[in-house]
Parts: sequence; C-alpha cells; structure tokens
Amino acid sequence: MLRPSGAAGVGFIAALFAFLVTPGPQAAGVLAPEPIIAGVRLFYGPGDGFGAIDERLIAGARRHIDLAGFVLTDHGVIDALSRAAARGVVVRVYLDSEENDRSARAIATLANAPKVEVRRKAPSRDLMHLKSYQIDERLLRTGSANFSFSAGSYQDNDLIVLESPQAAARFLDTFERLWARPDNQRIGVR
Repeated sequence: MLRPSGAAGVGFIAALFAFLVTPGPQAAGVLAPEPIIAGVRLFYGPGDGFGAIDERLIAGARRHIDLAGFVLTDHGVIDALSRAAARGVVVRVYLDSEENDRSARAIATLANAPKVEVRRKAPSRDLMHLKSYQIDERLLRTGSANFSFSAGSYQDNDLIVLESPQAAARFLDTFERLWARPDNQRIGVR
C-alpha cells in the first residue's frame, strides 16, 4: 500500500479531510430554504403499529405541540394530546372548518383542558389540508395521513418524521400565520 509521507503526506491528509467535511453543493432557488440535514423516519400504512405512531411521538413532548390537521377524529391522538397537556405541555390545535361532528365532544373536552387551545379555520372554499405537527421545536411530523382511525387502519398513507429544528421552525412559521388569522373560530373557553 502506498502511504504518503512528509509534507506531501500532511498535504494529502489535509486535502482528504477538507473534502470529507466540506458540505456538498447547497440547494439553490426554490429549494434553498429547505434543511439539508435531518433525521428522517418514513412509515407507510396501513400496517402494524402505524396508527400508534402519533401517540408515541406526542408522548415524548416536553414543552410545546402545535398541530394543524384537516381532521382530528382519532381518539388515541386526542387522548395523547390531553395527556401531554396534563404533563404541562402547551398544546395548540388548528383544524379545518370542514371538521366533522364525529369527534366534536372529544375536541371540546380537549379545548377546555388547561394548557390547550383549539382554533378552527373560518369556512371558505379553500381547505386547510395539513396533517402536521411540531414538537418542542425539534421534530416535525407530516405526510398524507390524517389524524383519524381510518388513516392509520385502512387507508394507504405515508407518515414522515423529521428530527430537525430547521424543519420544525419552517412549519412553526406557517402555523403561526394560520393561527393568527383574524376570522378563526376559537373552540372552548379560551
């Protein structure tokens, strides 16, 4: 094996090190603001345990959960959010105006819990179609799966978990804009 020695060896090692630690080409244009490094977990359902992923993620929250959902009818997710709030986690839930009445009582109970605030988008022809939440400004859950029993049990869906402060921050910026709409409907006593 050929081994560089002396000044040539030091130069070779320095060049190799620089090559290995220098980031690759940065995204340009429309992709420029996207995070480049993230821990990514990808799940496809239906399947064993797919419906419980959200409950496990929410159970790990310590400070904040901001959830934007087209629907929220999965009582396991609603209960997990309630348990998080009982642990002192601040929970904000933003729903589309088309949210049906199947879980109205559970959502009203959630909305009246301490540390929880729920808002619904004002009725319009445009859907609030997100199925995402951020936890503690470090984790983003997104994908095609609604927060419903059928999404985890019967429907073909994906669920993507990004362990990335940058991705969580990007979502949180969007969430704050949605949350601040003046025509939102507040649910519960707050």
